[in-house]
Amino acid sequence: MRGAFDAIAPAAVNYLAHVFLSHQTPDAIVGAMLGDFAKGRLAEPWNEAVREAVRLHRAIDRYTDRHPLVQASRACISPARRRFAGVLVDIFYDHFLARHWSRYHGLPLTEFTRGVYAALLPHRAAFPPRLQRALPWMVRDDWLAAYANVSAVDAALHGLARRFRYPERAQPLRDGVAELQRNYGALEAHFLDFFPQLQAYVASQRAAETRAAPR
Repeated sequence: MRGAFDAIAPAAVNYLAHVFLSHQTPDAIVGAMLGDFAKGRLAEPWNEAVREAVRLHRAIDRYTDRHPLVQASRACISPARRRFAGVLVDIFYDHFLARHWSRYHGLPLTEFTRGVYAALLPHRAAFPPRLQRALPWMVRDDWLAAYANVSAVDAALHGLARRFRYPERAQPLRDGVAELQRNYGALEAHFLDFFPQLQAYVASQRAAETRAAPR
């Protein structure tokens, strides 16, 4: 599994949450994934549905960053790793989403992720290089579903740490799974309280888009 994580530079990495919160159409899934790799306004070949999904992705990130429960989760991270708290909590929250998947979706997680990969693969050549490199590994190892396992969280953190120019500075991130293990109950409680609020926020954003759409 490490090949996929090595191919992604440190960034927001709550990919499972973003594709779940998208409209879950092929275009929306593409945009949900692109949101962490594409900066600024998307150019061709991406259509308006993909661009709309990228805008939603960025709105979700802004909402999440400001939310008191997310801030409480970041405060659980020890001072030695506090500079990586945002990345750690992103990954931990995807872990909890995968662990509690049946609360939120009627499809089994592995069936859902197969649909995600089927939406992404036809566009691989148009993706930014980092995502192009990662996608085959994601599919082979079912990376998104693997987050249900603490071992996959550990592998993700090791892969992200190897992307740093000065690896010694990333040692706190490399060992970050210790924060999940130490604070598991509190972080899980934060996630379970937060995620329904995030779903409600996304629903409000979609309602606003519908009202604003030309008739």
